[in-house]
Amino acid sequence: MTMSNPEKMMTNVIAPATSCDHGEHGYITDKSRYLARLKRIEGQARGVHRMVEEEQYCIDILTQISALTSALQSIAVGLLEDHLRHCVTDAVRAGRDTAEDKIREASQAIGRLIR
Repeated sequence: MTMSNPEKMMTNVIAPATSCDHGEHGYITDKSRYLARLKRIEGQARGVHRMVEEEQYCIDILTQISALTSALQSIAVGLLEDHLRHCVTDAVRAGRDTAEDKIREASQAIGRLIR
C-alpha cells in the first residue's frame, strides 16, 4: 500500500523549533504557575530519593513515583495545550508550510508523551 504525500509528511521527523516564530512562548502567561508546580515536583523527587536512601517499603516508593509521574504529565499536557493555542494557531494564520511544520512538530510531541 502506498502512502499519499500528506501521510508521508506527517511521519517524517523534523527537528523541533527552538521558539515560536513570533517571539513569545505559549506558556509565558502561566510561567509562574509552571515554575511553582515544577518546584513542588522537584521536592517530590527529593522525597523519593530520601525514601530509597532510607530503604522504605517498595510499594510506598512506587506510589510516590506514580504521583510524580502524574504531576509531570499534567505539566506536559498544559504546555502542549499552550503550544497548540498559541504557536500552532499563529502558524496556521501565517500560512501552509509553517502550519504544517508546527502541526507535525506537535504531533511528534504528542507521540513522545504517550509512549
